[in-house]
Amino acid sequence: MTQHTRRFLVVLTITSVIVPAASADKPNIIVIMADDLGYGDVSCYGATALKTPNIDRLASEGLRFTSGYCSASTCTPTRFSFLTGTYAFRKKGTGIASPNNPAIIQPGTVTLPSLLQRAGYKTAVIGKWHLGLGGPTGPNWNGQLRPGPLEIGFDHSFLLPTTNDRVPQVYVQGHRVLGLDPRDPLWVGNRKPSPDHPTGLTHRDTLKMDWSHGHNGTIHNGISRIGFYTGGHAARFRDEDLADEWVKRSVKWIEQNKANPFFLFFSSHDLHVPRMPHERFHGKTPLGFRGDAIVQLDWCVGELLATLDRLKLTSNTLVIFCSDNGPVLDDGYKDGAVTKRGEHRPAGPYSGGKYSVLEGGTRTPLITRWPGRIQPGLSDQVVCTIDFAASFAAMTGVPLPKDACLDSFNVLAALLGEPRAKGREHLVQQDNGRRGNFGLRVGSWKLQRHDSRKKRNAKLKLKTRKVSRYAIFDLANDPAEKTNVAKQHPEVAQRLIKKLEHLIRNKRSRPANQGPGPTR
Repeated sequence: MTQHTRRFLVVLTITSVIVPAASADKPNIIVIMADDLGYGDVSCYGATALKTPNIDRLASEGLRFTSGYCSASTCTPTRFSFLTGTYAFRKKGTGIASPNNPAIIQPGTVTLPSLLQRAGYKTAVIGKWHLGLGGPTGPNWNGQLRPGPLEIGFDHSFLLPTTNDRVPQVYVQGHRVLGLDPRDPLWVGNRKPSPDHPTGLTHRDTLKMDWSHGHNGTIHNGISRIGFYTGGHAARFRDEDLADEWVKRSVKWIEQNKANPFFLFFSSHDLHVPRMPHERFHGKTPLGFRGDAIVQLDWCVGELLATLDRLKLTSNTLVIFCSDNGPVLDDGYKDGAVTKRGEHRPAGPYSGGKYSVLEGGTRTPLITRWPGRIQPGLSDQVVCTIDFAASFAAMTGVPLPKDACLDSFNVLAALLGEPRAKGREHLVQQDNGRRGNFGLRVGSWKLQRHDSRKKRNAKLKLKTRKVSRYAIFDLANDPAEKTNVAKQHPEVAQRLIKKLEHLIRNKRSRPANQGPGPTR
């Protein structure tokens, strides 16, 4: 054997050893998405009126972000962006979905779960959906409910089809309403089916939870809802049992798929209205049912973590905890959220909440945990749920098509807490989309653009404060966005206004010639 041959074999041997080590990581992935949970609603983010030991455990064993965001301050647009990697304001019809809303994400759309399927993952969504079901005419409640999650990348789905303050109160497993008796067909509509149909208006004295505004349609389980429905009585669930059902179904699915890399989207309904946690959680906090629902959410997190421990999957599972938007107190029911709030600050140090483009609307708890890979600590890097698609694609070695995930960036290094990792350098925030209000964060600067009225110089009323169409804030010194400093920094204001206009007009923020790379 010549010296040249020996050198070649040494290099070949070293290369064959290195290549597997450099291959993509494929841990199990669980995304736990809370509903209407604020930055200050859990104890590891400063809450003192209640304790969330299981969420705190995630934070102590993982990375807690102080600039973790969702992309919108209401549920449907955030969930759309989370799954598609594209800002919801780019697509019409992504506001809060109605009970009979057709499927918003159509088959053929590249999604987070479809990307992970390409990487060999089993995928499931269990919990709240609220992204529409069925074809152009909407769901066929008594037949096949397609398209839906199974047509856009999920192998398994067990759903609350809309959101629980909207009708109907049934589970959808795969393509059908679970337990539906064909002799008692389900009808869902936006008008009373008959003059004598009981509602929260006509039978208010029968309610076990009174409504404050808007939620006065069909009554089920002593609670009136948005919309109307009849039939399907054998399929209807009890509000108090939702969390238990999500956990039971999730544990079973994890057990069945433990031998494969898997992705579970655990889509909690806690703490969205109507807040009616299981009886065993009633009175666990001084904050009323809203606080009790947070404790129930924490219990769900604990059950999932215990399942990973029992199945010896903890060290090979990336768990991410987040929320679909910020907090709201009175969201249609008299449940004690306002009267029992006390000194509790659901949004922490931030102003606004659900429905607003203030920081409290989209800056939420966000925690990542992967034992042995993520070093426990605190991160101030800007990361967003819209980036999970590009980040997970990069982690698992799946190419990201140029025409997909138009606003998703690879912030994997930041999510994993790698040294000198950088998160986003800019983020567009939106409300539900009907009013067309936007926020733009760039570094410590924050631009608010309020388009609720077309008149350019109109003074707009946002909650209890009047705001101009444009306002900028220095979040480093004014996290509550109380002082508009546009006049003191006109050059910054103009730069941010132009940048936001460009990001909206350009129809994408991830360059077309760039893969799922970082933002810098």
